[in-house]
Amino acid sequence: MIKVGVAGCGKIAQVRHLPEYADRKEVMIAGVYDLNYERACEVASRYEATAYKEFQDMLKDPSIDAVSICVANAFHCDMTVEALRAGKHVLCEKPMAITLEQCERMVQTARETGRFLMIGHNQRLARAHAKARELVQAGEIGSIITFETNFQHSGPETWTIDSSSSQIWFFDKKKAAFGAMADLGIHKTDLIQFLTGQRVHEVMAYVGTLEKRDKDGNFISVDDNAFCIYQMDGGCVGIMKASWTCHGQEDNHTVLYGTEGVMHIYEDPRYSIVIEHKDGTRTLYEADEIQTNDHQTKSGIIDLWVDCLVSNQEPAISGEEALSAMKAVFAAMESAQTGKRITVE
Repeated sequence: MIKVGVAGCGKIAQVRHLPEYADRKEVMIAGVYDLNYERACEVASRYEATAYKEFQDMLKDPSIDAVSICVANAFHCDMTVEALRAGKHVLCEKPMAITLEQCERMVQTARETGRFLMIGHNQRLARAHAKARELVQAGEIGSIITFETNFQHSGPETWTIDSSSSQIWFFDKKKAAFGAMADLGIHKTDLIQFLTGQRVHEVMAYVGTLEKRDKDGNFISVDDNAFCIYQMDGGCVGIMKASWTCHGQEDNHTVLYGTEGVMHIYEDPRYSIVIEHKDGTRTLYEADEIQTNDHQTKSGIIDLWVDCLVSNQEPAISGEEALSAMKAVFAAMESAQTGKRITVE
């Protein structure tokens, strides 16, 4: 039996981590922690777990094997490092951390302690994305020349336990550090590297605030839109767009333009993959429907994480793997601030 602890009892924990852990017969939810102790107690009662007033007290429990970090971005690094040094495996929500130095520290600590570190980049686990990668590798559309990948919805206001604008930590620069770029853009950055098999090499970006305002009518302190031109190390070039100002149907699609055809992923309402071949024919795939904030299905993250713990195998979405996408995010932020093209080291 694998015993887990969950740090942070907000929406992501209550919708994904906790119920998906509870679905696994090999797992026991042993403890939960939240800054709001009453909330921790309420959640703990649902899963017959122990509620902790202090995160460190949960880490002192020698029976807990692994911890989910589901707190605000600014606390990811310190809590992950503490848990790793306490001998726990760690699944940390995205974005990995708020500075490159913090991300590198997390990876280094995982190496030093010999514990697993996994980051919640669940987009690559969607069935259509996994199938698309197979098709790209099989040469179905030839070599990729360009791409576009979008993740847009109306904002995180509905993805929080505290729904008033004054309580949304996503909008607080001290807690979140950055907005749509790290909330949504990190998903699509990781995804495009996964689909193409290439790494982001150079970035030109606009990252800014165009609409979202606080209760006083001032622009929020983090970005609500990000537009990035990514040049990949394999030669293809494309656009990544992340937005909290899409006040229509959520948009979470990707298009790959290859030398032998075009692949549309999660763009057609019926077929999750549509390939338009160079000869004019089309191939259609029904894999699954993309998950949205309003239509939640299993993310796949917890199942993959538990499988890694059971088999004692390093997760594919390791801290080291996630670090690559985070470097591109930080390069985009630098590009937006300086107006320059930034090379990703």
